[in-house]
Amino acid sequence: MSRPVLFTFDIFGTVVDFRRGLALDLAAAGHELADVDFERVVDAQGTDEQAGYRPYREITARSLVAELGLDLNQAERIGTGLGSWPLFADAGPGLRALLELAPCMAMTNSDRAHGAAVRQTLGFELSDWLCAEDVQVYKPSREFWHAVSQRRQTPFGAGWWHVSAYADYDLEVARELGLTTVFVQRSYGRPGPAHHSVRDLLELAALAASASRG
Repeated sequence: MSRPVLFTFDIFGTVVDFRRGLALDLAAAGHELADVDFERVVDAQGTDEQAGYRPYREITARSLVAELGLDLNQAERIGTGLGSWPLFADAGPGLRALLELAPCMAMTNSDRAHGAAVRQTLGFELSDWLCAEDVQVYKPSREFWHAVSQRRQTPFGAGWWHVSAYADYDLEVARELGLTTVFVQRSYGRPGPAHHSVRDLLELAALAASASRG
């Protein structure tokens, strides 16, 4: 294993419990969220993100209207407030442990306002945070990856570890760029090829500590 010099993270679905947060907001609006509906929403957002930049709050609202038949006002409220969705229980302690090993950076398909709300819930800052709103493109566009590389002055290579619960989305491009890829086994994640597979961010911290010790 290569010693980590930078960790980058998908946020919604890997750090933020995307499905639980969406289910809670939908329940408050009088709607249930079935597994098949959740997958349709995720796929619709992924398609919309590649059709040209628009704020993530709009992409979220459009997916909820198109796939679940939500009223536009309800959908827009959910899209605006999703940064306050709950975190996975391991997210806080796992990220704190990882920050002891190398810089930790969010690399997220969301708006700046969402990022600010997530950081407030987390209760501490990561080393860096870059949203799709900042770069005007969405992952898996390689432009996003190049923006991170330039911002952090970190070349593509095995010392850069990218962490995601979506191996078919984040990790595929990360692997092609020569990064060390880490799949986090969230209940609704999408598995695929990765250098490492962990149950949560605490297990990742233990793995990375071992790599750091050589």
